[in-house]
Amino acid sequence: MILLTINRKRLNLHLQELAEIGKIGETGVCRLAHSKEDRQGVDKVKEWMEEAGLTTKVDGFGNLIGRIEGKDNTKPILILGSHIDSQPYGGRFDGTAGALGAIEVVHTMMDNGIIPERTIEVICFSDEEGSRFNKGIFGVRALAGMLEEGELERKDKAGVTRREALKEFGVDTDLTQSPVYKKGDITAFLELHIEQGPVLEGKDKPVGIVSGISGPIWLTVTLEGFAGHAGSVPMKMRQDALVGASEIIRKFDELVKEEGTDTTVGTVGSMQVFPNSRNIIAEKVEFTIDLRDIDLEARTRLEQKLYQLIEETSSTYHLKYDIKEDTRSEPRYCADWIKKVMKEEDEKLGFDSPTLMSGPFHDALIMSYISDYGMIFVRCEKGISHNPLEFAEMDDIEKGVQLLYASALRICQEKRVDDLVQDKVGYSSVDNN
Repeated sequence: MILLTINRKRLNLHLQELAEIGKIGETGVCRLAHSKEDRQGVDKVKEWMEEAGLTTKVDGFGNLIGRIEGKDNTKPILILGSHIDSQPYGGRFDGTAGALGAIEVVHTMMDNGIIPERTIEVICFSDEEGSRFNKGIFGVRALAGMLEEGELERKDKAGVTRREALKEFGVDTDLTQSPVYKKGDITAFLELHIEQGPVLEGKDKPVGIVSGISGPIWLTVTLEGFAGHAGSVPMKMRQDALVGASEIIRKFDELVKEEGTDTTVGTVGSMQVFPNSRNIIAEKVEFTIDLRDIDLEARTRLEQKLYQLIEETSSTYHLKYDIKEDTRSEPRYCADWIKKVMKEEDEKLGFDSPTLMSGPFHDALIMSYISDYGMIFVRCEKGISHNPLEFAEMDDIEKGVQLLYASALRICQEKRVDDLVQDKVGYSSVDNN
C-alpha cells in the first residue's frame, strides 16, 4: 500500500479559521459548550466534514458526527475525533488539532480515491472541557450511555441549565437516545491531541504514543460558617469559611507534593465566596478539587486523607461541610494492539516517537468503556495549555496527523486487522497496561 500524505496547507487553514471563532486577544479562544460561539464553530466544521465526503448530523447532545460508509458495513466501525469547545481562557489547539486532524485523515483518503473497508465516523464531541457546567465529557458520555441523573439540570454561573443551553444551541435533547453505541459496535477509537505537558518538548520529540490516561476525581466542597462584621467579631470567636477553605487548600497541596507519586496531581481551580464583601467574615465558600493519578491505589490513599483533612479543618473552625462528587474515573489504558499498529507506522515514518501517559483526561477516556482506544500526542510549547499562550508548531501537528492517518488507514484497510486484536471481547481497562 502506498502511504499518501495529508494536505498540510488545508489543515493549517482550517485551524486558523476555526481560531477566529470566539477569538480573545491575539491568540486566545473562548468557545464555551453549547454557546453561540460553539454553535458557530460546529457549523463551520460541519462544512469541512461535508467537503471531505462525510455525511453529517448534530445529535441531541450537541455532538457533531460525520460518517463515510465502508465497503463492508458488517464490520465494527472506526471512530476518529476530539472536541472543539474550549475553556473560557483557552488556546487554539486544545481539541481542535485532533478534531480537524481527523477530518483531514478522511479528506486525504477521499482525495486519493480510497474507499475504506470499514465505515469511519468522525466525531466532534460536545462539552469535553466541563468548564461551563462543572462536569465535562458530556457528549461522549451520552454516546456511551454514561450520563447521570440531573445532567440537564446542572447550571452555569449565570443560572442557565444545560437543558436550556442545548435548546438555545439548536437541539432537542432526549435522554432515551443514550446510549448510541455498545461494546462490539466499534473496532477502535483514535484521538490525536496536543500533549498539554512538557514531556515531548523535554525529549525533543514532535509526537508521542499514549500508554494510558490518569483517572480523575472532581469534587465540589462547600464550607459554611457564620457571617459577621469584620471589625467587631473577635478572632477566636469567628466561624470563617474562607480561612477554613484556605487551610484545606494549602494542606491538600502539601499532601499531594509530599505523599503523592510522580504522576499524582491535585488542583483547586475555582472558588466562590459568599457574601464576598471586604468587611464581612465569609459565611460560605465553595471550591473545586481535581485529583488525578495513573496509579489508582495512590489516588485512593490520598483521597481518604483529603476527606480526613476536610473533616478535621471544619471541626477546628466550627464549620459545616459538604462534599459533592462531580466526576470519578479509574485510569484507562490504551489497547496493546493499537499501540503496536501506531509504533509500526511510526517506525515507517521515521519519527521514533516515545510512549508516555496522559495526565489530562480526554474523550478517549470514556470511549475506553465501549471500545479499544489509542491516542497520539503532539508536542506543545513549554507544555502550556488552557491558556491563550498555548502553541503547537504546524510541523509537529502535520507529523501527528500523518501518524493518525497511517494508523487509521491500516486499521481500515488491512483485511485481517481483527487478527491484531488479541482479545476481541476485552476492552481497554485498568488491567491492560
